[in-house]
Amino acid sequence: MVAQPDVATVVAARAGDPVAIDRLVAGYLPLVYTIVGRALEGHADVDDVVQEVMIRVLRNLGELRDPAAFRSWLVAITVRQVRERFRGRPPAERLDPDLRDPGADFTDLAITRLELSGQRRETAEATRWLDEENRELLALWWLEASGELTRDEIVEASGLGRQHAAVRIQRMKAQLETARAVVRSLQRTPPCPELSLVLTGWDGRPGALWRKRIARHTRECRECAPAWQHLVEAERLLAGMALVPLPPGLGSAVGDLTINTFAAGTPVQSAAGASGGGGTAAGVKTGVSLMPKLLAGVLATAAVAGAGVAVSAYRGNPGEPSVPAAVVAPQTSPAASAAASPSPSAPISPSASRSVPPSATPKAAPAPATATTSAKKGVGVWKFAGSEGALKDVGAGWYYDWAPHDDEVPGPAGVEFVPMIWGAKDLTDATLRKAKSEGDVLLGFNEPDLAEQSNMSVEDALAAWPRLQATGMKLVSPAVAFGGDTAGGWLDRFMTGAKAKNLTVDAIALHWYGSDFSAASVNQFLGYVDAVHERYGKPIWITEFGLMNFGGSPRYPSDAQKVRFIKGATAGLEKRRYVERYAWFGLPAVGDSVDFGLYTDGDSPTEAGEAYREAG
Repeated sequence: MVAQPDVATVVAARAGDPVAIDRLVAGYLPLVYTIVGRALEGHADVDDVVQEVMIRVLRNLGELRDPAAFRSWLVAITVRQVRERFRGRPPAERLDPDLRDPGADFTDLAITRLELSGQRRETAEATRWLDEENRELLALWWLEASGELTRDEIVEASGLGRQHAAVRIQRMKAQLETARAVVRSLQRTPPCPELSLVLTGWDGRPGALWRKRIARHTRECRECAPAWQHLVEAERLLAGMALVPLPPGLGSAVGDLTINTFAAGTPVQSAAGASGGGGTAAGVKTGVSLMPKLLAGVLATAAVAGAGVAVSAYRGNPGEPSVPAAVVAPQTSPAASAAASPSPSAPISPSASRSVPPSATPKAAPAPATATTSAKKGVGVWKFAGSEGALKDVGAGWYYDWAPHDDEVPGPAGVEFVPMIWGAKDLTDATLRKAKSEGDVLLGFNEPDLAEQSNMSVEDALAAWPRLQATGMKLVSPAVAFGGDTAGGWLDRFMTGAKAKNLTVDAIALHWYGSDFSAASVNQFLGYVDAVHERYGKPIWITEFGLMNFGGSPRYPSDAQKVRFIKGATAGLEKRRYVERYAWFGLPAVGDSVDFGLYTDGDSPTEAGEAYREAG
């Protein structure tokens, strides 16, 4: 790991010491270049953005109050500059792969110079399939995993709360897992004939739409399904990985770095030997001249997908030759920080078949005499023997079955049924009339942001919403699979459009599945719920939630972990006045749902069912 400049160097640089400034720039350029290079995917803009970061850092260094906080401050400025570069382009414009600087393409250099193979190579290639916001977060998270950044620094740099950051990181990791399966399926030999048909019309460039299409195929295709198996955790791929060494001749490029420094309005000569220019200001004011390809030279590149700092080019005293130093990553990867999120993978649901490994049905614990009944507490139910008895026994105040009516899953008296318009297929006069006859509240579309669920664009959903509004019922928003708190996400764009069109949305529906089975999962879940409410200021309905790891092993938590999560999560939901309803996924614990359901029959709860029975 690079020995970055200490606090004393920061203090000296802030006071205008030219040698300290040179050391500060040389010591932190690798970190900045890693973040920017990964976030912009090796685009030709990388050099410009890094230069802008360093100019801002040096120009404002005199205003830094706490020298010990320099690195966090630097990372925050770096992330802001990356976002400014994204915002500076028209919305429809994406980073064109043809404009990448071959000398700065992190993925290509990681593969070729490190001779990556196996899962490390797959992971490097998979990063090209990430969404832009996740590439930015990937750069920060991988630096955390390699020991270069702390979680607190990521939180400060991203502007997210700690719990929100954990959710976003887990979501990014889940997307990376999906992308790894996509890469595997595309590299399969011989190619899958059905996948070849799916790829008709693809131009060969990674993108979100094709990632979803290919991933959906791999989940449903018997030949491609093994692409999801035996995926080593991304954190473990860092262990023992040497980073890219400096190419020959880099030392002379480092010596061309020129910094004109002004301390308290007085020009001084930098360690690189450049004469100062004019300028006046309190504190440190600098102008930076960086050769167009200097930054690509100072840092050869990071390892897989920006994993840690690759190279530090440290310049010594004036007149001494520059001494490049290759850096080797730690031989052991630090433990991954706990995180959880609404998974971008489609949750197991009655609306889409899944292949779930069966396991032994848990023995039912003796039920207490009476269940705790709560108007908030509900469940998602699909047809199974004993559904009516289980609904009564669990103490649910309400339930739903993803349908506009309860014809298939009738409930007991006193338990409210809430209809749903699942997707475009349910948008008929007959189903809307039937839904209106069922009650006063109507749930919107189910996971429209997933191709394997209702798969609706924001524009189509907004166009259809007036038909739901015409029922006169209380309307709960479409339930997105993930990203309900994300600016520019599906739900955010829907709510913005609804406001612009003066459409009614009375409450927000959410789904959440956590893959972190530790005690931290409760706060991760509740933190996400809080963040969504804070964003929209409306009542919240959690219509699906639970613990499932869609992309790893173990896939499901133990009984003790489920019980702990249910007790903590339901207690938190009951205390939140803005949470109107919540529903566990799901009531049946039979067939492919034995690992997460609540009841094996009408009066036999699992251990998780017993805990949910007592909730409220």
